Amino acid sequence: MAHPKVVVIGAGIVGTSLADEITSRGWTDVTVLDRGPLFATGGSTSHAPGLVFQTNSSKTMTEFARYTTEKFLALDHPEGWAFNPVGGLEVATTPQRWRDLHRKAGWAQSWGIEGRLLDPAECAALHPLLDADRILGGFHTPTDGLAKALRAAAAQARLATARGARFRAHQEVLGIVQRGGRVAGVETADGIIDADIVVCAAGFWGAELAKQVGLVVPLVPMAHQYAKTGRIAALDGRNTALHEASLPILRHQDQDLYFREHRDRIGIGYYGHKPMPVDLSTLATAGTEMPSMLAFTDEDFAPAWHESKELLPALGDSKVEEGFNGIFSFTPDGFSIMGEHRDLEGFWVAEAVWVTHSAGVAKATAEWIIDGAPQTDVHECDLYRFEDVARSDHFILETSSQAFVEVYDIIHPHQYRTALRGLRTSPFYPRQQQLGAYFFEGGGWERPAWYEANAELAQRLRDQGVPFPERDEWSGDFWSPISIAEARWTRERVAMYDMTPLTRYEIAGSGALELLQRLTTNNLDKSVGSVTYTLMLDENGGVRSDLTVARLAPELFQVGANGPLDFDWFSRHLPDDGSVTLRDITGSTCCIGLWGPVARDLVQPLCSDDLSHQGFKYFRALQTYLGAIPVTMMRVSYVGELGWEIYTTAEYGSALWDLLWTAGQAHEVIAAGRIAFNSLRIEKGYRGWGTDMTAEHLPAAAGLDFAVRMAKDDFVGKKALEQAQPPAKILRSIVFDSPTAVVLGKEPVYVDGACAGYVTSAGYSATIGHSIAYAWLPAAIVPDDAVEVEYLGTRYTAIVHTEPVVDPDMSRIRR
Repeated sequence: MAHPKVVVIGAGIVGTSLADEITSRGWTDVTVLDRGPLFATGGSTSHAPGLVFQTNSSKTMTEFARYTTEKFLALDHPEGWAFNPVGGLEVATTPQRWRDLHRKAGWAQSWGIEGRLLDPAECAALHPLLDADRILGGFHTPTDGLAKALRAAAAQARLATARGARFRAHQEVLGIVQRGGRVAGVETADGIIDADIVVCAAGFWGAELAKQVGLVVPLVPMAHQYAKTGRIAALDGRNTALHEASLPILRHQDQDLYFREHRDRIGIGYYGHKPMPVDLSTLATAGTEMPSMLAFTDEDFAPAWHESKELLPALGDSKVEEGFNGIFSFTPDGFSIMGEHRDLEGFWVAEAVWVTHSAGVAKATAEWIIDGAPQTDVHECDLYRFEDVARSDHFILETSSQAFVEVYDIIHPHQYRTALRGLRTSPFYPRQQQLGAYFFEGGGWERPAWYEANAELAQRLRDQGVPFPERDEWSGDFWSPISIAEARWTRERVAMYDMTPLTRYEIAGSGALELLQRLTTNNLDKSVGSVTYTLMLDENGGVRSDLTVARLAPELFQVGANGPLDFDWFSRHLPDDGSVTLRDITGSTCCIGLWGPVARDLVQPLCSDDLSHQGFKYFRALQTYLGAIPVTMMRVSYVGELGWEIYTTAEYGSALWDLLWTAGQAHEVIAAGRIAFNSLRIEKGYRGWGTDMTAEHLPAAAGLDFAVRMAKDDFVGKKALEQAQPPAKILRSIVFDSPTAVVLGKEPVYVDGACAGYVTSAGYSATIGHSIAYAWLPAAIVPDDAVEVEYLGTRYTAIVHTEPVVDPDMSRIRR
């Protein structure tokens, strides 16, 4: 497609940013449509207060925000600035928030954002309206600031127009024209506009528009309060009409508040009220030029006004003079929504995007459309990241409402949603409840984190001298020392792990092998019964997933994957001739991971086949029976111990658990949870996709080049690997010096006093009695080099270690 025609629906901050990004890459036949006027279209951009705080727990969202600030700072507009870098200040009034600001300062270091923790006096010096006696301290980021959203939109539109783009106001899209499974244009009241690519950037209207093409965009339009005070005497003469703000933008998250200047007044945003989902059908008939601004509800704002005066006493002589309830988009997990419709080629979405991340999202979307993959990993924002359960209207509303409530809450990395729990459970769930399982949640599944039934085991190991280091309050949340006992027992005896939530696909047909060879890096043309670890790459050579593929028959493969994004990727590459079928078999099957040095002693009496090391070798699969239960056994071990993943169909699940549990009593079998599982896999040097590596990382950098066969025929990403330069950073294992050092992930890593990288995942090793972590570090950092990791303001020393830390000769697995 030499000169594709692009239509962007929505001329807000996302649509205008996208037009600029696309035209700057040489695609100049771009038309941007909006139902409202330009550029105060009536959407969220029109009323956005424009506070840009860059630091986020997500590296991706931080990168989007950083790019947005840099781009907006360089924009020209005849009325003045599009971005005012007044800095950002977040203050703490509770010990919990002060601790959280230390965590946030760590993120800033990890992601390369300049920031500094301040004492109360330093905060008050930066923002004189603050009552220093009310706060414990603050976190200051000097490159944060205010975005003038309408100016930024207009400035980018002007740049795009100069390259050939067209912007058309009052053009409501009535339908999407389709031909042969791809978009062909959009229909408006004035006729059809031809298009090869359509991007829906319609903001909170986007979900309704996407329904016209059978697409679920999980977002909820939600009203959020914003008010302005009257004149504040302390601000008299401080600002001019041109430079309306000079104080740092301010967040008081303990009370769900944020503040910014409007010359001699203060704007106040509030998230502390109840969720206010908006019925868009009521907006369609409102007949107003600004449908995204609803009437202000004074009673909801009363607590906010009280707390604002407490923090900023200068407000006491003023009052709230105006306000509105402005509509923004919220999603179930708080991330934006980006990607191409799987069943309608050329139809893209860029939705649920706040001004903070707008230019960054637009850049990534433009790269994705034009180059085939964005430079920034976007799996957290991918349209198809949601499981089926998360695509229902009920789930979207409930979880998006919870996301609104928690927008300024302190969220622990192991704190999972409370709404709509128990939706996906394995057949073992009743047995796990009987054993006192504490459940985490992931992908809708209930996943045991540890079992209270093992408390007695933990005490027994303590009595034997096994160390159980104490944890601080933060790292001790959503954790139990029982997990240490479970991990230790797996190494010493045997344990059962529920692996049912591991995503499983069946890929079958005469073209199955060819498809898998084309999409993955390893050689899968092996004998029936082979099991292969392999990668899927994107066009840039980045690791978009890792897979375990078992060949169960000449034309039948079982694929252990990472989630819905893998199903999406396979679906997009299925041949048109029907030679391959793809099924998600996760819910119809179940799996027990049985691992430990006596695992064979437990299982062999139940099976007539030879399960010896020679009879059933490592990385092989066997379809057999345990007792009367038909199973598929795979001799693989993500925990680094002798054993198998044992699969059966769901109707046999309870019987399989009972069979193994009963047989295991003579061998002191236990059930073990996700925390033990995670610590054991880190000991063995096994990566977790989406945490330790993403599409931003080439296999060699992630330590996975062993899974790449460059000699095989062409596969997706091969050309990029052939042209790749040696990696600047490498994923390394580090072992902490202190037995009591604990980190949770995303902490900055220092070399010679300078931040050089960041932790991905970590766990306490019950085998060596120290915590182990993965960290992305400069390639020049090698094993035995010393590093420091900062956790909540404390630096812990560690040593870069060769991998794997435990059992480097793999003798425990191959016995």
